[in-house]
Amino acid sequence: MTWNDFALASGLRGTKVSASYGTPNLKVRGKLLTRLRLEDDKLVLAGVPADERDMLLEAAPHIFHVTRHYDGYPIVLARIATLDGVSLHSFLVRRWREIAPKRFVAKFDPALRSDLTRI
Repeated sequence: MTWNDFALASGLRGTKVSASYGTPNLKVRGKLLTRLRLEDDKLVLAGVPADERDMLLEAAPHIFHVTRHYDGYPIVLARIATLDGVSLHSFLVRRWREIAPKRFVAKFDPALRSDLTRI
């Protein structure tokens, strides 16, 4: 898997290719969806709770890790060459749902759309 594989194919509404710290990233309304670390070809996956991150680090250390810089943050790093597309898509969709406008999420998720009409 490469950056272009998912940057172009993410297809999540409102997602824009941008740059942070001189590296490519995907953002929604200025909020980080993911970022590519060029120095080690890894993705910064945001929105990963500490308990899940710990489980990922233990279950798949060949894919996931964290550096001291990210200690205490809901972030895990993933080696892009070993991360499969299905897992990556799941991480991105979950984070996108956290930061995207509710109207985008409602159009993406029909079950949520019906819940929002009751409000």
